[in-house]
Amino acid sequence: MKIRLADIAHARSGDKADWVDFGLFAWNAAGYELLAREVTAERVQAHFAPWLTGKVACWPLPRILALKLVLHDALQGGGARNLRLDNLGKAMAGALLRMQIDVSESELAQCRAQPRLGWWPSDDDPLAAQ
Repeated sequence: MKIRLADIAHARSGDKADWVDFGLFAWNAAGYELLAREVTAERVQAHFAPWLTGKVACWPLPRILALKLVLHDALQGGGARNLRLDNLGKAMAGALLRMQIDVSESELAQCRAQPRLGWWPSDDDPLAAQ
């Protein structure tokens, strides 16, 4: 089945010159396994293909359940020269989260069964006691 990245992750993005920089964070370990398997530089480049002229670099960050992605030559020369003012780097996290990946029903169920991990522990967070 196909799901959007937004179903298992959240993201932050920004731009510097002609690059867009993403942090893609899984909600839990099961989600990170899917991100690490399905979100490749090639797939991200295909997702943004209509306007991305450069390469995509991707680094796994397993200790924080995240991927770092950098899209090169993504803003037609940079923010000051870009004619798409509404699509600069800060707005691109939402576009990335619309990307679809293939997962099995059991993988999705495993993601939903694990608690969401966040920066601020809650009373039911299994890591809060550590």
